[in-house]
Amino acid sequence: MLISCIRAIQEALWGLPMLLALFATHLYFTIRLRFIQKKIPQGIYMSFSKKGQGEGNISPFSALATALAATIGTGNIIGISTAIAIGGPGAIFWCWVTGVFGIATCYAECFLAVKFRIRNADGTYVGGPMYVMEHVLHQKSAAVLFALAAVLVSFGMGSSVQSHSIASAIEEHLQISPGFIGICLAFLSGVVILGGAEQITKVCTCLVPFMSVFFLGGCFFLIWMNRDVFFETVRVIVSSAFSSRSVVGGVVGTAVMTGLRIGISRGLFTSEAGLGSIPISAAAARTESPYRQSLVSMTGVFWDTVVMCAVTGIAIVSCMLKEPELYQSAAEDRLCFLAFSNLPFWGSEMLSVSLVLFAFATIIGWSYYGECAVQYLGKGRGRSLYKVLYICFVFGGTVLPLQAVWGMSDLFNSLMTIPNLICLWMLRKCVISK
Repeated sequence: MLISCIRAIQEALWGLPMLLALFATHLYFTIRLRFIQKKIPQGIYMSFSKKGQGEGNISPFSALATALAATIGTGNIIGISTAIAIGGPGAIFWCWVTGVFGIATCYAECFLAVKFRIRNADGTYVGGPMYVMEHVLHQKSAAVLFALAAVLVSFGMGSSVQSHSIASAIEEHLQISPGFIGICLAFLSGVVILGGAEQITKVCTCLVPFMSVFFLGGCFFLIWMNRDVFFETVRVIVSSAFSSRSVVGGVVGTAVMTGLRIGISRGLFTSEAGLGSIPISAAAARTESPYRQSLVSMTGVFWDTVVMCAVTGIAIVSCMLKEPELYQSAAEDRLCFLAFSNLPFWGSEMLSVSLVLFAFATIIGWSYYGECAVQYLGKGRGRSLYKVLYICFVFGGTVLPLQAVWGMSDLFNSLMTIPNLICLWMLRKCVISK
């Protein structure tokens, strides 16, 4: 009964109105910022450059890596598989388009977070939508709602869901009890999380490039193996975005609106643009201006959605074109596993390792977001207790059924997104005038 109630509320909040509101925000800032996406190369250069670094806690690249750690999760693997299974290959096209437009929204929310960040007595900087809502818009209740939702999302989507994914990936190859996996995972997470924000950013800075290259290496190898159907793969993805005709040997055929809805929603969820989480790490960066760090932070959406999701989708669809019969009765979340099984050796194991790395990075990244939200709510107090509870949720995710956790996470995601979007629209002139 509780799960059904949660699901009903979640579907209502994440229905067409929410998707339209998010996409309209993406489109608005894209137009008013004169297609800020064209400055992605400049943002990538700035993320590695030491020039333009001012006051702050961490380097611009560390802030970006922390955001990517929280953003690049199992959704980039399982999410893309289910998007293709439900929405057809065309869902990849709409996911990619949504990611491109979402870059502008990410720029806008990071600009506000850095511009209005707060300097603590110890010299450290904190910021994010909750600080903007309270100190600029004077909406304390909205700020508290956002921060509380961020804490709850960290317990659900940030820790429990990810640890469950890790346990499932390990159990597929090794006969190890979920409880033992949970203990080991809680210990490893605790070593990083209890080390503080500096330790978290160090791990994220090292882990994100490695896991991204590791996974993308497998995808590019698959694309190279299927290079004879590369252009046909791209044609299928684009054409099926506008056609309900059955494609890929009759395996996938879906309504255009279904593909559009699934693709847009997957792009929105994967990039987190508009959710309000990425600005929390951006606000801690050492930068001389909000403009510079916003350019760096918006590249996260580019890497996560425009690159990662697109490459994953092309790899899967190209394999479907080569051997469509293997995918006719496949489970929605197994398409990527089937694709990686085409690798000459250890394909399934390679994907499982990628899943574990992605999920662990998300656990670490979201712990930072949740800690920042607790710091805001408790005026600097309660962070140690939060860390202990977070580690407990990491363990709990491996042994508990997660239907309710998934539903609650989506629910609290919406409670972050709604006030954040309102904040963006109310301060849009501040972003545009910069």
